[in-house]
Amino acid sequence: MLGRIGMMLLVMAAALWSAEVHKAVWKRGETFSGYLERNGIPQSLLRTISPEDAKYLSEIQAGEKFYELKEEGRLLHTLIPIGEEMQISVAWDPKEERYRFDIIPIVYREVKDRVTVEIRRNCYSDIDRLTRNPRLGFLLKRLYKGAVDFRKLRKGDRIAFAYRQKSRLGEPWGQPKIEGAALKQGKKTRFVFVDEEGGVWHDVFKTVRQTRTGVREVTVPVTRTVKVSGPRGRFVMPIRGGHITSRFSYKRWHPTLHRYRPHLGVDWGAKRGTPLYAVAGGRVIYAGWMRGYGKVVKIDHGGGYVSLYAHQSRLKVRKGSYVKRGEVIGYVGSTGRSTGPHLHFGLYRNGRALNPLKYLGRRGLSGVRKVTRRETRKERYRIVERKKVAIPGAKGLRSRLKKALEESGSPHRWERYDESYVRLGDLNATEENRGEERWAVK
Repeated sequence: MLGRIGMMLLVMAAALWSAEVHKAVWKRGETFSGYLERNGIPQSLLRTISPEDAKYLSEIQAGEKFYELKEEGRLLHTLIPIGEEMQISVAWDPKEERYRFDIIPIVYREVKDRVTVEIRRNCYSDIDRLTRNPRLGFLLKRLYKGAVDFRKLRKGDRIAFAYRQKSRLGEPWGQPKIEGAALKQGKKTRFVFVDEEGGVWHDVFKTVRQTRTGVREVTVPVTRTVKVSGPRGRFVMPIRGGHITSRFSYKRWHPTLHRYRPHLGVDWGAKRGTPLYAVAGGRVIYAGWMRGYGKVVKIDHGGGYVSLYAHQSRLKVRKGSYVKRGEVIGYVGSTGRSTGPHLHFGLYRNGRALNPLKYLGRRGLSGVRKVTRRETRKERYRIVERKKVAIPGAKGLRSRLKKALEESGSPHRWERYDESYVRLGDLNATEENRGEERWAVK
């Protein structure tokens, strides 16, 4: 269909010598339907636009330049850009006597140029004067950001740069792409190069990151919380609410014998009848009277541990019975050699007396501790390395730019087509006629 419209436009343009091309600017706030109405195009054209294409109407930017082919004020064809690559086409079909809507590629060619500028006034106006492309000055400033303050450029400073630019109907089109530049201030020259991904570098080399991944064995410390395997925390308190009146000692003044004697246990003072508790589960191996200790209970807890509860007023367990941790086994009294109601508690391991306060804990068997061990395990690794690689073509470009700084530049001369001419290859952008130079004269 595009090819057929293109052929019709060629015939029409050749026959209608009064047709002429106008360059227009899209007005701020104007809608596409408003543009059609202003040019006398029926609103029914909007119904021929597919929903997929209709969404691109909002891509028309205020201030965008576009082209119109008119005959005696009547719009025959308009091309409205929606980006650098595509454009909206509205064309009169003389055969079917109606307008057609389409979205077609923009035909352009790419210009490569190298420019040398000697600062006379300021960087922006001097570059614009030579290239008729004001975007180049601002793009150079952005590339040199952090390295050069363009406000400090002085008369006589020179800058040479190489760039690529799309050309449409003899004018710069779209955003230029600077490949490299050299700026000379006094005796100092600063270079900048742009790689394929748009990265900016101040040398012919760029730094790339390389990532290596894999699996390796490593030895690491591992800390785990485990239950206490030793006696600490294994035994609960034998009495609640009492207060210590005498601690474990190998040399204590005995209150009734009035001489020094070992005290191989701990005494808790408490009211008569206060309950006494088994510090851990086990078998009662003694329950009865013991000289000096009065009424006594002894419990075997296994592992060589035996607990002793002396001076009781009344026993609640019998020899041979089994008790649980925290079970009442008797009551505080003052039997035997005693100066008042209290509990004498002893703890033994393999017959040797232990200091009970080092082994008693209120948490009982729930005691835990942290254990750290070194373990070997497999883990995935990811290593990011930085490496310098040459920017393709930058070394040769650096030499050319350095040489260009000493020359007077001859920038690209953009074609100044007379407004009476228009390349119909642009008006009918198809793959078949892309780049063809066909002309219509008004």
